[in-house]
Amino acid sequence: MELRSVEELMDLLHAPRGARNTAGGSGDPVDPYDHALRTAALLRRSHPADKELQVAGLVHGIGRLLRPGDDTNHTDRAQRAARAIRPLLGERVSRLVGLHGAARRYLGAFPPGRGPSAPGAPVPARQDGPMTPSEAAAFERDPLAGDAVTLRQADEAATVDCLDAGVLEDWRTVLELVAARQSRLGALD
Repeated sequence: MELRSVEELMDLLHAPRGARNTAGGSGDPVDPYDHALRTAALLRRSHPADKELQVAGLVHGIGRLLRPGDDTNHTDRAQRAARAIRPLLGERVSRLVGLHGAARRYLGAFPPGRGPSAPGAPVPARQDGPMTPSEAAAFERDPLAGDAVTLRQADEAATVDCLDAGVLEDWRTVLELVAARQSRLGALD
């Protein structure tokens, strides 16, 4: 499935409102709608000029929404989401969403408090397992690896309920800006 309009994407993002799953991996139920908003809000605060990174935070979890009930691993869901958003939101947002599954494995390769993770931040290695040293070295060579790790860390931090991140409609303008930029770039190709 490919998402072709901001409206279609907004409908998909709004669909799980009020649902609960353990997407954060903490074992605590997380509302996917609120989680997406909190991830994007955290990225907006830490990287206010990087609209594409913020949008990647907003849409990073749609792989689960594209196939409800599918329990494939996190990396496969991230790749599914990346393919779905590429036509609408562009290559960078798509790659960040796709890499956020690999970033999870990358962060899982380091003990807490060591490596690239924030001190004390949870660094899960569930499902897919941590990267080997050679996989981690290859991941680090990707020009978007640092941003993918930032996205992943925001994803983990967004599992707490104490952050008021607004509502999805607050993101419509940003989504439209990123989609319009992609549309202009696509027209140049």
